[in-house]
Amino acid sequence: MKEKLSKLIVNMEVNMGKITVVGLGPGDVSSLTLGAIEIIGNGNKVFLRTEKHPTVEYLDQKGIEYNSYDYAYEIEASFEKVYEHITQDLVTKSQKHGHITYCVPGHPLVAEKTVAMLISLEKQGKIELEIVPGLSFIEPIILAVGHDPINGLKVIDGLNIKEISVDINIDCIITQVYDKMRASEVKLALAEIYGDEHEIYVISSAGIKKDEEIVKIPLYELDRVDNIGYLTSIYVPRVKDKSIYDIYDLIRIMEKLRGEEGCPWDAEQTHVSLREYIIEEAYEVVDAINNEDMDALADELGDLLLQVVFQSQIGKEEGYFNFWDVTTNICKKLIYRHPHVFLDKTADNVYEALKNWNDMKAEEKNIKTYTERLKDIPKSLPSLMRSYKVQQRAADVGFDWEHVNGAIEKLHEELNEVIQEIENNNKENLELEIGDLIFAIVNVSRFLNINPENAINKTIEKFVERFEFIETESKKMGKNLKEMSLEDMDFMWEKAKIHKNKKNDKK
Repeated sequence: MKEKLSKLIVNMEVNMGKITVVGLGPGDVSSLTLGAIEIIGNGNKVFLRTEKHPTVEYLDQKGIEYNSYDYAYEIEASFEKVYEHITQDLVTKSQKHGHITYCVPGHPLVAEKTVAMLISLEKQGKIELEIVPGLSFIEPIILAVGHDPINGLKVIDGLNIKEISVDINIDCIITQVYDKMRASEVKLALAEIYGDEHEIYVISSAGIKKDEEIVKIPLYELDRVDNIGYLTSIYVPRVKDKSIYDIYDLIRIMEKLRGEEGCPWDAEQTHVSLREYIIEEAYEVVDAINNEDMDALADELGDLLLQVVFQSQIGKEEGYFNFWDVTTNICKKLIYRHPHVFLDKTADNVYEALKNWNDMKAEEKNIKTYTERLKDIPKSLPSLMRSYKVQQRAADVGFDWEHVNGAIEKLHEELNEVIQEIENNNKENLELEIGDLIFAIVNVSRFLNINPENAINKTIEKFVERFEFIETESKKMGKNLKEMSLEDMDFMWEKAKIHKNKKNDKK
């Protein structure tokens, strides 16, 4: 917004005009303040953001001349452009006439972006601004639904419903729901959070006695309401039955579990004692993904998130960091490491995006050498994964084979060295040579874009499945596995492979 305002400032003349902003109230003429009536009738030029407001009828009755900016909504491509147009024109008109009156619905400081832009210009000394308050749309809505806002109330612009966080633990008022298309967008955004059956209020012409309408409906019916227009707002009551929870609930639950009247086990945990659970939960998430079990994935992601909140609560108690430090750090990191999204760098493909990420990460951590990049890979990672990442970073600087054939030749070389150490019965070197062999296998996997961790896990699953087949078949034959010969088991193993292939063919 600063850049847009600066463009407006460049176009301004040196002479500074005065703008008096008047709030027209929510709609009913009786809501007009005496101050508003006096200012509107003082003879200055009057400009309206919109004529689509019931109090304009009062101006007509009193013979007060005015100009409306409704035309701006027709000629500009977006609401942001509309607000810029109105603001710039008001500044120009104030310079021309010296002192003008600008009337807006409701209260000038509630959901009025043009007023916010004018206030920014005033702070820069570009205009003189006076604000005459009016009754906002909030008061008549509260009166209409009969809810006390003491437990919290959030006002949300329906035009930016996807960009503003909805809080399920307090009541919300959503404005700018002026047609069915906007109502449909709001419905879809809210349904993801509250569910289709959550009851809401649709209030039209709040505070205007002869026109006010209030309907209480389930959320899924929102875009089926006929009487939706410029004076329509949505009142969304907070979730009382706790059928759904959000991150704030999770944080409060963890605080209670760690509190004096909480759980003894939770209370005695430390960063160190929880390490194994973080690893365990991460692998359970991976299992759910591998099994393509979306219900399990949602459940396991919750368990993993719990570990983040758990560690954050301990950090807070010890005075080192809290959950908001965690979210702030990751948001800053994402923005910083995506200059092709948030700054002027470009990334036309996945490789360039990844390169930007790694370059920004190295700069962020003050990593100056390529060796430091290799050392930055955590030693606590599973060995196959760490090998893969080390090789990948070495390849980024050209330390790599030109073709997979080179990696395969290296694999044969390492295998021969293992065989040689076995023949020489040299146990001292055998461990190192087997490590080299595994490292070479990882290198071949990397060339073929195959994750070695996934590959070995699939092999393990295949082995277990075939072994289960052998044991099941041996029981059918009345034999004990321990009593079967290796030849018999090998025969059954080959039979298990055929059985698996037949199952796959049926699929």
